[in-house]
Amino acid sequence: MGAVELDETDGAIVRELRADGRLPFEALAARVGLSRAAARLRVRRMQEAGRLKVVGVVHPAVRGADALAVVAVDVNGATSAVAGRIAELPGTAAVHLTAGRFPLAAQVRARDLAGLSAAVARVRALPGVVRTAAAVCTEVLKDPRMAAADPPDIVPDGTDLLLLDLLERDGRLPFAELAGHAGLSAGAVRTRVLRLLDSGALRVTAELAPSAAGLRRHGGFALRLLGPAETALHRAAEWREVRFLARCLGGNDLVGTAAAASLEELRDLFERLRGLPGVRLTETWVHLSRVEVPRLRPALP
Repeated sequence: MGAVELDETDGAIVRELRADGRLPFEALAARVGLSRAAARLRVRRMQEAGRLKVVGVVHPAVRGADALAVVAVDVNGATSAVAGRIAELPGTAAVHLTAGRFPLAAQVRARDLAGLSAAVARVRALPGVVRTAAAVCTEVLKDPRMAAADPPDIVPDGTDLLLLDLLERDGRLPFAELAGHAGLSAGAVRTRVLRLLDSGALRVTAELAPSAAGLRRHGGFALRLLGPAETALHRAAEWREVRFLARCLGGNDLVGTAAAASLEELRDLFERLRGLPGVRLTETWVHLSRVEVPRLRPALP
């Protein structure tokens, strides 16, 4: 990931860009106490080191993928080959090779529960898949990519979808460059992008690589509720190591992912989860590697 260390000013820049990834450099510089040139240089340095990305996050409902399930997969044969097949399926959002009861963990999305059932069935039907265990998410308590879960109140047209595709790759693309791709004026593109942002169809945010914060080991966990545990769950969602947490249907009540500096710290996090009142930690796993997944395509009907 490069040898650049993040200092307090870098941290302030990341916080500002998380809140508004398209914040102009002039405004960013004023908020963190730098010149425009210095702020631009720091952002570029973090990007070139692979530690920072500013991306557009498209609400899943825009592409007909508002329903989410976490699927554990058991395989017969080469795990990496099966993982590659899962990554190519429509609706696949993420795939990890893992160490745990199951050698693979995937996230799949669909328009609704029927579509989600079909998506899981496609995974189950792949050559090499022995069995699957799916947890259907009913409420996302924490997701670093999506600050708001409410569906957008607009239906994007073809030009909007083109702009969303471009901003997913680079959330800070200038309006003039976006206009060149869309065949519109910069002013018309600006109006469209602001409408997408205001509606909730798009959020532009900064993503700091977990390793840049010293979080190089990743894993997952499942929880079962033994009684009232709302306070404990909200406390766990605030832990920086917990990256994703959702209520679910299935054999467990919640599923989550975590990142830590080492396997020892990941183990310590699992121990902290075990100590939460009203909660039982039923399963843990460690992510060995992430499989590249093409940009999320709409799930099949």
